[in-house]
Amino acid sequence: MARGKQFQYVIVRIVPRVERGERLNAGVVVYSPPLEFLGARVRLDEDRLLALAPGCDGDAVRPYLEAIEAIAAGDPAGGPISRFDRGERFHWLAAPSSTMVQPSPIHTGLTGDPRCMLDHLFQQLVLPDGAA
Repeated sequence: MARGKQFQYVIVRIVPRVERGERLNAGVVVYSPPLEFLGARVRLDEDRLLALAPGCDGDAVRPYLEAIEAIAAGDPAGGPISRFDRGERFHWLAAPSSTMVQPSPIHTGLTGDPRCMLDHLFQQLVLPDGAA
């Protein structure tokens, strides 16, 4: 049986009012240097966001989430950071932030298939009740 390779991930969180510390999970970024993988999936659940922060504008948050996916993919739509190498992009995405979109601390694990792990973590940590 093949052993998994090391990977790291962060949960992308929306923090509508930083002073309150309340968060809504909105995405996951997975990075595996040995498997040469960096990927992100995001989803803004506007109903949950409005329940947490009435009046919060989802349209104002959405471009930041889309930029995370673009940066992880190395897509030029993510701006100049998209040109960084994989590791630099992950560490930029995982850096602590005081803005409304914040990463969790970095978590680690083992996987043989980082894309499958990204889908699994997204389903478990972002989608309501782990729904598909």
